[in-house]
Amino acid sequence: MDSRVWTTLTGDTLAEDAVEVTGPESVLPGTFRVEEAATTSIAAATLAAGELLRLRGIEPGKVSVDTRHAAASFHSEQYVRVDGEPVPFSAPLSGDYRANDGWVRLHCNYPRHVSAVCWGLGVPATRAAFEKVVAAKSKYEVESAVVGAGGAAAVMRTREEWLAHKQGQASSALPVADIRPLGPSEPVRLFESDRPLGGVRILDLTHVIAGPVAGRVLAAHGATVMHIGSAQLPTVPPLAVDTGMGKLSAYVDLETEAGRSRLRKLIARADVVLQGFRPGSLTAKGFSPEAIAELRPGIVVADLSAYGWEGPWARRRGFDSLVQMASGIADEGGKTAGLDGPGPLPVQALDHATGWLTAAAIMTAVRRAATEGGSQHVRTSLAGTGEWLNSLGRKEPGPAGFDGGEWLEDVDGQLGRVTRVKMAGTLPGSNPQWTEATHVAGSDRPVW
Repeated sequence: MDSRVWTTLTGDTLAEDAVEVTGPESVLPGTFRVEEAATTSIAAATLAAGELLRLRGIEPGKVSVDTRHAAASFHSEQYVRVDGEPVPFSAPLSGDYRANDGWVRLHCNYPRHVSAVCWGLGVPATRAAFEKVVAAKSKYEVESAVVGAGGAAAVMRTREEWLAHKQGQASSALPVADIRPLGPSEPVRLFESDRPLGGVRILDLTHVIAGPVAGRVLAAHGATVMHIGSAQLPTVPPLAVDTGMGKLSAYVDLETEAGRSRLRKLIARADVVLQGFRPGSLTAKGFSPEAIAELRPGIVVADLSAYGWEGPWARRRGFDSLVQMASGIADEGGKTAGLDGPGPLPVQALDHATGWLTAAAIMTAVRRAATEGGSQHVRTSLAGTGEWLNSLGRKEPGPAGFDGGEWLEDVDGQLGRVTRVKMAGTLPGSNPQWTEATHVAGSDRPVW
């Protein structure tokens, strides 16, 4: 594993024998070291949980991670089944489109993103119409029009082009996680528990993959995690089922004063707020990190973003596939594979790694709040994770057809019989586990 991550999180040097990594070095296709990113981020979260156990007077034991289990965990949304069947979802307009001077990716998983493409490019919502209009324009013209209309798009850039871009320069300087004081408070008292996060209440205001994965990891280590959604917001069903493990699910409409009042009451009794809204969106509703810390001194506020908190794209919408396109990962992957176009990573590695790293940073911040006091602010980004992945170097490609079937389990829950990837990372003092399967969306009351 890459010990630099632990040093970034804690300031401490990681002992060489602190983590046992088993399994082959290369199990996934492609030359990026996705397996190392997976094992390192999972190990970092498990080590952080172990330090919370140690704070409780429990010896955590030696952390271990299997590269094959880590790879399956980073592909978990592809394995999820309900009553033996895949969870249906279709986004036919999302994809890579050839412009007259290169490639651009349009993210159309949600109706509002489809509408933005239609509005920005002046076309109806059909694949043929998208392809025709993109082919007649430059890639940067398409990106600018879609983003300007409130959509999500990214040109495929080379690594050199990314590093010459002001956002690439800003993103390349980002750490995998940033933890800093947010405001004063007395040390937070942890309730007695034999689990790392037992008694810790976490509000999960995230969507898609990275944020929900972080909440799922925290739930597996004993936290009470309440995912806050809204009946008015669209979801990606397979992702919602996959990342909802171990969580409560409640609806709160933040577009109403009643909903914002309810959220303030939840924050006042929470220990962590994890949010993945577009940068600035939650602040505009009255919930800046500083405002949250005033409501609940000693709280940990964790912000996830696509491109990071510095640079001209700090407020831009983004997703894993778009960051891969913008930062040179897709360009290199395509060239390495001999493709005439983008070559994505074999799994949504930026999303999953950012989720695990965010969970590790949150647990480190919780420990800091308990030992030193003070509210804490955690910041992570897909772009920062991408820079770290790039820094790991390259490997020989693994087999094309990875099978993670040995890491699956079946559980019964509100949705039926769910097949899922087992929680990764071994912690002998208190092995992580989800006590419940995913709840029906909005089925829990928004109260602690």
